Amino acid sequence: MGFDQVRQRRLSDGIIERLEAMLLEGSLKAGDRLPAERVLAEQFGVSRPSLREAIQKLVAKGILVSRQGGGHFVVEALGATFSDPLMMLLEASPDAQHDLLEFRHTLEASCAYYAALRATEADRERLTAAFEALLGCYHRAGEVTRAEEGAADATFHLAIAEASHNLVLLHTIRGLFDLLKRNVVTNIGGMYKQRSETRDMLIAQHRELFEAIMGGHAELAREVSSRHLLYVQEVLQEARQEAEREARAERRRGL
Repeated sequence: MGFDQVRQRRLSDGIIERLEAMLLEGSLKAGDRLPAERVLAEQFGVSRPSLREAIQKLVAKGILVSRQGGGHFVVEALGATFSDPLMMLLEASPDAQHDLLEFRHTLEASCAYYAALRATEADRERLTAAFEALLGCYHRAGEVTRAEEGAADATFHLAIAEASHNLVLLHTIRGLFDLLKRNVVTNIGGMYKQRSETRDMLIAQHRELFEAIMGGHAELAREVSSRHLLYVQEVLQEARQEAEREARAERRRGL
């Protein structure tokens, strides 16, 4: 019987694996700057030449970018699910906005379920901070812009995705973050105009979702997430139908 020779593993490959794992778990994000080489080498317990070799390989892969005199950064486009031109088309299409809500319905219910099962103490702290920031926007109605409220809403849902500890769910949500944020801004404008109780309903729904996750109630978290997005779909559909009726009435008046 013959045996293959054991190949010695290059130290830089181990460094690459660690950095890539940090990207997957979300410890490193798009646009993040890596610590200085000296600091990073000390943290990993490796030599600076081995670290430089690993960084060069990640630059060649298109994961990192080096800036003259500015260090090494995770590329900004990492995890971007849609290109900017496609993003603009999706934002302008009413059908695509409806489709995004359907997509969120499936995705965010799963995130909520797994977050309730898996959230660590650090996750709960981040989720609490995101929820309190969202509440702050709700309670300062008229003082914050819709864009600020939309960003706080999207950040809350991103914190839930992070707490799910499902890498595919996390990076899908993260890749869609800008589109999700704009979708929320578009939605709340139409919803607040359509129903006077909308703000109170959203506060109650987000609070119930937050408490279900914090309490570890996975099935309830999934159900609350689904109910929240069904409510959003219902109100927006109602607003759309009313707009169509008004447009028909205006056309008839013009005949």
